[in-house]
Amino acid sequence: MKRLSLSLAIAAIAGFATVANAAMADGGAKFLGNITTGGQIRSDFAQYWNQITPENGCKWGSIHSLSNGNSGTSKFAWDNFDKCESAYKWAKEKPGERHFKFHALVWGSQYPNFLCKKKNPGITVELTKQYITEWFDAVAAKFPDLEYIDVVNEAIWAGNNYHSGYGKPAAGAEGHSTDDTECGGSYIIEALGGDRVVNGKHQYDFITTAFKMARERWPKAVLIYNDYNTLSWQINEGIELIQTIVKNGAPVDAYGQQAHDCKGMSKNDFESKMTRIHNETGLPLLVSEYDIGEADDTKQKNDYANQIPFMWETPWVAGITIWGYINGSTWVANTGLIEKDGRKRASMNWLEEYFANNLSKGKNDVTFTPIEPEPQLPFKGEPIAIPGKVEAEDFDIPGKGVNEDGTSNQSYSDDSENHGDSDYRKDTGVDLYKKATGVIVGYNSEGDWLEWTVNVGDAGDYTMFAAVAAAGSTSSFQLSLDGKALTDVIAVPAAKEGEENYDDYNKVKANVTLPAGKHILRMDVTGAWFDVDYFTFVKGKDATDPEPIENPGQETSIGKNLELTNNKLQDYYVFDMQGVRMGVLSAYGFDAAKEILQNSGAVKTSGVYYLRSRSTGKMQSVRITK
Repeated sequence: MKRLSLSLAIAAIAGFATVANAAMADGGAKFLGNITTGGQIRSDFAQYWNQITPENGCKWGSIHSLSNGNSGTSKFAWDNFDKCESAYKWAKEKPGERHFKFHALVWGSQYPNFLCKKKNPGITVELTKQYITEWFDAVAAKFPDLEYIDVVNEAIWAGNNYHSGYGKPAAGAEGHSTDDTECGGSYIIEALGGDRVVNGKHQYDFITTAFKMARERWPKAVLIYNDYNTLSWQINEGIELIQTIVKNGAPVDAYGQQAHDCKGMSKNDFESKMTRIHNETGLPLLVSEYDIGEADDTKQKNDYANQIPFMWETPWVAGITIWGYINGSTWVANTGLIEKDGRKRASMNWLEEYFANNLSKGKNDVTFTPIEPEPQLPFKGEPIAIPGKVEAEDFDIPGKGVNEDGTSNQSYSDDSENHGDSDYRKDTGVDLYKKATGVIVGYNSEGDWLEWTVNVGDAGDYTMFAAVAAAGSTSSFQLSLDGKALTDVIAVPAAKEGEENYDDYNKVKANVTLPAGKHILRMDVTGAWFDVDYFTFVKGKDATDPEPIENPGQETSIGKNLELTNNKLQDYYVFDMQGVRMGVLSAYGFDAAKEILQNSGAVKTSGVYYLRSRSTGKMQSVRITK
């Protein structure tokens, strides 16, 4: 962007001193933006700001209504795009110098009344899905070249609800009043694929779906997840949400920090929190709705001076949007920077002085060029032949990016830590252990999955045999082929003897029908805590297993029992009943580990807990009474 002089040329326009030059951040490394005022773009807007976000003009509820209120039709009335479009056109007047952000596609507030369960008794999950799709398509038709998009807004699960309600009646998010109680909530979450809870953690499937839908329509846009209280009360929940949706394949480009929660936050506190969020999510941050609600001019200015320089001078902060600048016309009192009579508050004077003297300090090494997709590849170079054996540990090499249809090129989903004791593929996060016939995939938690590229020689009926081991009776998995279910959920039998025995391998089987050619075979873990060695596919229905396991759990079985010596200090992971890892302790054998856990003050609640050896993968339960 061309750098222009910040010298002042004073002219009296509508009672304001107008600067006949570019915005404060014009020519800098990133944008400094603001929002519309009462839906309008003020005549002095371009004097200060080079990015615009319509405060309410692009929200679904502001734009969209059903013709005649008929709940059974998808004939929409598109007559309220004016305020959104005017901001878009303002940015387009100077491409590359001005920037526009669409706010927002999916939000649990300010959506149309026809989505409300109470106001529209005829609404269903399927109709909601249809309407959401048509909404995305209408926005894409109107604005095909959007630069920045808040794809999903305010969906962190905190307490007993999402930040902005979504499917549940709730109080207004972000201080906005909502009609959720009268509305009765919506089917937005269900329509976008739901929200599984795995081991007590929300998977936010509906967010992943929304991002995939957005990427299909805007392949070059910066796709943003946006939320509030993410620098204070829900910093952990926000980080976990981003980590989860990225792991599940959401093509999210940036994490929007509304930053309404920075009043009185010290310079060190602000910088350390921003840095932690960036480091733990791996994403660029956008400060998307910054304001300081402070009547005292000096206190407001001090917060600006403590926080704005870090935003401007940090290379992974991609841009700054202040949420309103005319005092008395912002959504929270005393957040404005200019009084209605034109007097500039101390914060506005500070901003002008800072950018006049520090424009060149702005840094931005964020590039939002979408990753060119690269397909996952067979681990050994060629697809695994069927009929034949699929070794679990030979899952595909992950690819990159997201395809045009929204599918991910990842080949597995697991936590980032390899808990196993094998050196085989140590660089992955999959838990590989030396046992059974060589190397197995263990530590399988609900929600984990693996994929293999296979080549089926002949179409027809096959019998699938899987070598698996579990200590309890709740473990299970399901196979699919190219995204379509291949089997029902298959239960993994518990060991026949021995507490928490993961060396007792058994065979499970299922009849399957396979098409010829190259395909992606996938295993989804539907019930936690089992080990899997391999899958064998034999031609024919109800075929004979070529490698039956005899005397499981004994020396002649698929693998020798591993002896756990008690004279060596070992690490044991501690889990609760939901499979959530609580920590790690060191002890000389399971008996000593149990005693330590039972006497530990770290466990506050009675119940059953689990110890798992970090070296062998064995597990044992511990009952604790408080």
